Amino acid sequence: MTRRFSALLVAVCCVAAFGGCAPRQKNDHLIQLKGSDTMVNLGQAWAEDYMGKNSLDFIAVTGGGSGTGIASLISGSCDIAMSSRTIKDKEIAMAKEHGGDPREVKSALDGIAVVVNVKNSVTQLTLAQLADIFTGKIKNWKELGGPDAQIVLLSREVNSGTHVYFKEHVICHNDKKCKDEFASSALMLSSSQAIVDEVVDNPAGIGYLGLGYASPKLHVINVAKDAGSKYVTPSVETIQSGEYPISRPLFLYTNGEPQGLVKRFIDYVLSADGRAVITATDFVPCKQ
Repeated sequence: MTRRFSALLVAVCCVAAFGGCAPRQKNDHLIQLKGSDTMVNLGQAWAEDYMGKNSLDFIAVTGGGSGTGIASLISGSCDIAMSSRTIKDKEIAMAKEHGGDPREVKSALDGIAVVVNVKNSVTQLTLAQLADIFTGKIKNWKELGGPDAQIVLLSREVNSGTHVYFKEHVICHNDKKCKDEFASSALMLSSSQAIVDEVVDNPAGIGYLGLGYASPKLHVINVAKDAGSKYVTPSVETIQSGEYPISRPLFLYTNGEPQGLVKRFIDYVLSADGRAVITATDFVPCKQ
């Protein structure tokens, strides 16, 4: 099973029930999750499973990016923000200015897979090589032992938590003083699925996306921390062990201690049923 979990009913009902996430009257049998596009299909899968077990409750789920979800939580227009990055200090300060108190729940783990076209002969890269590729220092695949073709860079847009994580941990090597940026030639795409589609169609393309979006239509690159380290394939086992070097936690944020349906839903997410959905949608459960 992949992340492309069928959730048309959830998306349609969200629009009808929430009118685009405008502030609304609280209802203990109706809440909204909003945020990370990496997490949106996981959130929808959780919602469908939960509602199947709790027929009086309704969980609406929409994406838009981690920053959008956190902004919606701060404004009070959503109940739970889904985020593939940690909340920023300035976002916490803004929430407190609005009388909020964000609380963090580590809900799952995700590995970021680097993908190329199946015709590309490059099979492994180091973190330093990836940084040089995405900053434009390496411009042609032949510099990496591949075909003589200009590299086409594919990135998530700047509001994406996946974009932020890749920039901080791959391009900047976790150096908070780093000023490096994605090359100006990089195409900023609105979703992981858009990256999949572009890499499938473009033999010179390279992009990054959540592990659950990987498929036989793509070639997943093995990644090493440095030239002297082992090249590792992203998988449930290598992500949970920390062996794969581009992996991260996924978060849910609430405004204050969870109560009512928000608490019941988060308790479900952390339960055996919630963990089973994590596995079924190609994410990785946190170690208990």
